[in-house]
This record gives sequence, C-alpha cells and structure tokens, in this order.
Amino acid sequence: MIEKRTGKVDEKVGRREMMAAGAGLVAGMSAAGRAGASEVRSPGAERQPGRPASRESGHFILGLNTSTLRGHKLSLVEEIEIAAKAGYRGLEPWVSELEQHAAAGKSLENVGKQLRDAGISVESAIGFFEWIVDDEGRRRKALETARRNMALVRKIGGKRLAAPPVGATNTPMPDLLRVAERYRALLEIGDEMGVVPEVEVWGFSKTLGRLGEAALVAIEAHHPAACILPDVYHLHRGGSDFEGVKLLSPRAIHVFHFNDYLRSPAREQLTDEHRVFPGDGIAPLKALVRDLDEGGFDVMLSLELFNRQYWKMDPLTVARTGFEKMEALVQSVLGR
Repeated sequence: MIEKRTGKVDEKVGRREMMAAGAGLVAGMSAAGRAGASEVRSPGAERQPGRPASRESGHFILGLNTSTLRGHKLSLVEEIEIAAKAGYRGLEPWVSELEQHAAAGKSLENVGKQLRDAGISVESAIGFFEWIVDDEGRRRKALETARRNMALVRKIGGKRLAAPPVGATNTPMPDLLRVAERYRALLEIGDEMGVVPEVEVWGFSKTLGRLGEAALVAIEAHHPAACILPDVYHLHRGGSDFEGVKLLSPRAIHVFHFNDYLRSPAREQLTDEHRVFPGDGIAPLKALVRDLDEGGFDVMLSLELFNRQYWKMDPLTVARTGFEKMEALVQSVLGR
C-alpha cells in the first residue's frame, strides 16, 4: 500500500520508555511487534485482495530527499511546493537548508505549517557531525552540533536525523561495540530532543560501509529507538547483499534512500552522481520492495539523487518523474 498526499499530516513523535530492546531489530524477534501494531492507511485505501488481514503487509510513503533538487538552487519553501505538486507525502531536507532559512530571518515554524498544510511529513533529515570519531573533543563538539540539528528538525515537525560515519570514512574502526556506545550517547540526546538519530550506511566508507556493520551498531546500542538508514546505491557500493534486509524487523528501518544504478561503471568506481531514477538501472528494486512489504515495514522510500544531468532539467519535472517511477515500481509489486 502506498500513501499518497491526500490530506493534512500532523503527527507528533512519541517516546518509548527506556528498555534494553536492541534485539528487537532482528527479524526473529519481530512477530509480536507486528501483531500488536496498527497499520496507517491512505483514506479510502483497501487491502489487496487475497492478502490476509494481519500485520504482514508493509506501508510505503513516497518521499523526496532535497538532494535530488540540490543543483537547482531552490529555497526550502520552493522545494516543499514542488514536492507537494509532484505528489509526495514525505520530505527529507538537509539541515544546512534549515540553517540557511533561519539565518535569513525566516521562521522554521512556518515551514512546519506549510508542510502540514501540504500533507507532507518530515520522516527524516540529513545532517553531518562526527559522532563516531575517537577524538573525544571532536566527538563532544559533534554531539552539540547534533543537538542543534535536532532542534532545527523539530521546529519543522521532523522525526529523525541521519547519522552517517562522518570522520571515519577513510579509517576503519574495527571495534564496532565502541561505536555502538557512541551511537547510544547520540540516541540519548535524541530522547531529550524528540528526534531519533539513524545509523546511516555509507558504502564508500571504511566504517559502516555495510548493512551488517550498521545493524551490529544499532543492536548493541541497547536502545529501543535504535534504527538504520539504508540506501540502494550505498548497499551496492559497499558490497552488501540486498537479501540482508530480510533479516531485519520493521523497527530497524523507517526511511530507505531510494535510487538506482547502471551496470557501468563498476561498483567500486561508482559515485553519488551516478545515481539514476528508480527503475532506470539494474538494482533489484522489485525484490527489495517485495521484501519490505512482506516484512511489514512502515517505511518512507526517499528519492535521493545527485545526478547532475537531472539538475539541467525543470525541477518539477525531475520531482514528478521520480515520484511516478517509484509509484509505478511499488504498484507493480503490490499488484494494484
């Protein structure tokens, strides 16, 4: 089931009581959680014929990561207008855009109202801070940056914040249990701020370059809100098998960066700008969507592209093309 932009969305982020729940990320522990959860559905949507009325069906929001329009040099307000016109129900802005908006003397609370009026939720946002590094001074500064980032995200009603391995991309960190402790510290700040940090997989990185590494860090953080932010491009770039997603529970992933890649250049030579629209490449996207659906994931598929050729096109055309390709892909899997 796909959620389309059909009305106002004004959801508040709830906080669960602290408990040692890291093991809930693995699929083997997820059945009870699925059975007790309620499914959010679009107005008027009906369950696919033949699918049992249980928590075995996933729920998808189609979202726009503003990197896709980065080269168009639009304002945050303009990006939201385009997302709404293209049909998106979700948005994933960059914190730098929120900072620029606030620095110009403009209200982020008004941005939040614009999003709610458009029926768009901010499931995640993109920030960069060195939460993972060994240097204690740098890490302390990074946590304060994360706190400021979260405050900005909350002003627009955002729920989550990406936590990529900034500062550890060129140096492998073999002690992932220590990384998990640092992620736990970040999650505790998230508890205070009402924004959940997501361990982001960066396929080119020597640390957290694989899905399994991110899963270990999330599990061993021993925090109920721990989660992972995967990306189609980054999973391929880092050599992770997409089958690994099936070993995770719906609690592990709330946002999935969606894109595609071509057969050439080779995996190790791929860069961000090689990302293409979903369905235009060779990524096993139908199998991935099917696995997410059958696994009961409630997830935003966030279109994240950095393709300079798309930046030469009309921005609404880019946004609408991405939406239509994602919608067609998901509908082909769900059989609607």
